[in-house]
Formats: sequence, C-alpha cells, structure tokens
Amino acid sequence: MATDESGSGGTDRGDGIEYDIDDRPPLGESVVLGVQHYLTMVGANIAVPLLLAAAMGMPDSVRPQFIGTFFVVSGIATLAQTTFGNRYPIVQGAPFSMLAPALAIVGVVTAGAAGGDWQAALVQLQGAIVAAALVQVALGYLGLVGKLRRFLSPVVVAPTIALIGLSLFDSPQIVGQDQSWWLLGLTLGLILLFSQYLEIRHRAFRLYPVILALGLAWGIAAALSAGGVIEVGHPGYVPLGDVAESQWLLPIRPLQWGTPEFTTAFAIGMLAGVLASIVESIGDYYAVANLTGAAAPSEKRINHGIGMEGLMNVFSGIMGTGGSTSYSENIGAIGLTGVASRYVVQIGAAVMLIAGFVGYFGQLIATIPDPIVGGLFVAMFAQIVAVGISNLKHVDLDSSRNVFVVGFALFVGLAIPAYMGNFGDPIAFREAIGLEAAIAPLVEADPVAGTAAAVWIGALAQAVVDSVFIVGSTGMAIGGLAALVLDNTIPGTREERGLAQWERLTEDESEFDSFWDRWAEASDDRD
Repeated sequence: MATDESGSGGTDRGDGIEYDIDDRPPLGESVVLGVQHYLTMVGANIAVPLLLAAAMGMPDSVRPQFIGTFFVVSGIATLAQTTFGNRYPIVQGAPFSMLAPALAIVGVVTAGAAGGDWQAALVQLQGAIVAAALVQVALGYLGLVGKLRRFLSPVVVAPTIALIGLSLFDSPQIVGQDQSWWLLGLTLGLILLFSQYLEIRHRAFRLYPVILALGLAWGIAAALSAGGVIEVGHPGYVPLGDVAESQWLLPIRPLQWGTPEFTTAFAIGMLAGVLASIVESIGDYYAVANLTGAAAPSEKRINHGIGMEGLMNVFSGIMGTGGSTSYSENIGAIGLTGVASRYVVQIGAAVMLIAGFVGYFGQLIATIPDPIVGGLFVAMFAQIVAVGISNLKHVDLDSSRNVFVVGFALFVGLAIPAYMGNFGDPIAFREAIGLEAAIAPLVEADPVAGTAAAVWIGALAQAVVDSVFIVGSTGMAIGGLAALVLDNTIPGTREERGLAQWERLTEDESEFDSFWDRWAEASDDRD
C-alpha cells in the first residue's frame, strides 16, 4: 500500500498510471500537464457562464469578466479541495447539476413583474447558491454524507459513474445540429492516435495526448479560418480578431455584481441542484480511486470532500458565479494520460487562477470551436463510462438480482431525464403538471388566503416540484438513487453484492489525514 503523510491511502498503483496521486513531476512538466487537465474541462467551464449570461441578458462587454471569474473560482476551489478537502486530484468547476435551478431563478427574476435586469437576477442567484451551499457544508462536516457509504456497493456505484458519462452523450458540442463532423473526427482521431496507438513510441504521446490533439486541431481550424476556407458562421470558425480586442486585466473581486439577496423559494430550488451535485461528486471520488488503484474512499474522506465543496460553493456565490463541484472530465483525463498527480492538478489550478484575471486568456479559450470540444468530450465521457462499468468486477454477475439492478438503474437514468427534457425548464414543468391549479384550493381557502401561510404553501409546493424536475433531469442522480434503493432492499449476500471484497479494498478511517490532522502533527513535532 502506497501511502504518505497525506493519507491518500491505496493499494498498488493503477494500470497505466504514469504519475500517482502523491508523485511530484518536475515543475516545467507539471505546468504543461496541469494545463492539460484544465483543457479537458474548459468547454464545460465556459458553457455554464455563457448559458447564464445569455439567459440574463448580460452585456457583451461584461461577459469576459464573468467567464474569467469562473476560472478564478475554479482555481481557488481546486487548490482548496486538493489541500484541505479530500486531497484527490480532481479539478473543481462550474456544475451542470446546478444550472437548471440557476436558469429557473434567472427566468423568474427577469420575467417578473418588476422586470429585473441581469444584475438583479445574478444577486438572487448568488444568494440562492450561498444558502444552499451552507446546507452542503453542514451535511459534509457533520458527517451525514459519509454515512451513506455503508449503503454503497459496487452494484450502486457502477451505474452511477457510468451514467455520468452516458448522460452527457447528447451535449450540444457532440450532437448539435450545426456540427462540423470532420473537425470533431479529427480531434477525436488525434486523441485516440496519441493515447492508444503511439503511447508506446514516445512518452510525450502518453502524457500529452489531449494538449497535442487540441493544439493541432485548433491550429488547423485557425489557419483555415484565417485563409478564408472556414467562414464566419461555420461551427469550426476561429475568431482570432476577438482575442486582440480583449481587455488586458479584468477587475475580478468579491461582490463585484452586488450583495447577494436571499429568497427562500430560490434557495430551496437550488438545494436540489446541490444534492444532485453531491451524488455526482461521491461517484467521482470512487471513480478516481478506482482509476489510480487507490483504496475506495473512507467515510472521513467523503465528508471532508463534500464539506469543502460546500465552502467553495459559498465562495462562488460571493464571487458571483454558478457554483463549484468536482469535474468528471478531469477524471477521464487521468485514464487517458495516466497522470493522477495531486501536485500537477494544483499547479494547473494556480495557472488557471492567474490566467482568469487575463482577458486575453478567456477570449482565447472561447475561440476553441465546439466541434473540437465535442471530439474531446467523446473521448473523456467514454473513459468515464468504462471506469464505472469496471466496478462490476467486484460483484457476482451471474446473480440475476445484480444484473437487474444495474440494468434498471442505467435504463431509468437515461429514460427519465429524456422525459424531463420535453419541458425544457422548471417553469414549463410546473405549468405542465398544473401546479397553480393543484394548490389553489389550499391558498385560496378563507383562513389562509392573503396570509403569509399562503405564500409559504406556494413556495414549498414550487420548491418540491422544482426539485423533482432538477433531480429527474440528472441521469446519474436518478440511476444512483434507483440502484441505491433496489440494492439495499432486494435480498442478496454481501459477497454477491461485492461488499465483502470492497470492504477489504476500502481505506481505513485512520489512513486519511485531514489538513487539521497534519497541522496538529506538525505542531507536535515542532514542540
């Protein structure tokens, strides 16, 4: 077992892992590898602010600062998680699980009777994130989330992780109607060439497949754009002129959009997104442990990870972004590159933290065409699906109950979100089920009508319906919950479910040393 003072715990180094969690490559190499880790999630970390900015009607002049803030928050959150949290080499970034409630809040504020502007919507969004994140902090540091670990078997974790990748197969960068398939195929082909076929020829192909593929594909697209072969409006067009017009330094700071405002209904709705984010993060923790050959995370490590994610969500609300969570794309990169070094991820986070203040950087990243990002996503998400399925090696696949639970979880994890997609957003879902008509008899009754109770009943009903929509739209949350319930209610032995073998591979609580544990030990040594 390879451990150190970090308490990373583990078994033998995972197959194909070039740099393990506690390894520290040379600084120059770490910078390149760290940037590569961040390039795998750049599409998502830009997509979220762009979607929010469009929904709010944010002026174009403000958007570079908005995007830069997301990278600054991502860098700080990643440094905090890898230093003070669970210490896994996982990049933190803007979560899609919190995007649905965020868009609902923005829609309500901007379409309200007062006709709120983009800043009014953003400060309401900030308040909802801060309030919901405080609940996440409590769930983590009070040890409530870690209690779930005893109910998690490989039968539950396998479909949950697999659905992280499967649920993203229809990302607009992959299946968008306006697509450049040759550019997507070029990017994907280069990643496959470098990571799977040429890795044995030279170490660089093994370590840098993503950055090499993205660089070559972007360079070709940029050259064709500059030469007029790819014209404006084509999905592969690279607007190099936009980079030169960017602002040099961005005045990113806390409360830059205003003081957060708190509305109970918005906070409850956002809590559903936070809960979905927690489920996804736990799946990410198991995935990175499985990839690196480390022991499965202990209850203590899970608690510290979720608690720190909550604190960083509070921070993101103060800074004015859309939240923070563990990024699955980064885990896929570990599988492709074999680089699982915490040090590398921390170096990359520091680079992104500094780069977030540079207007040219955000604009340059924004020039990466969607087809190139789509090719990257295909490789990353496929890797995550395979990591999830690999957990089934611990269970008895001749057992009909195991096969049923896994199959059912995967099916509903894809089917229910597809159904929810028919509504588009929580507001449309409320209208479709007739929420107002359903609660009218309660809020219009004589003792209640016109009172604060009527407002609370309406807000509670709205929060419940919004929560159903948000959780129902998150494939891995639906599949994970289905597997969790079935696996713990359908009779089955511990050996059959893989729990017996998994317990032997799970790190002991004492193997994970939190930051405070390490600080106390250092203080004792000095004394």
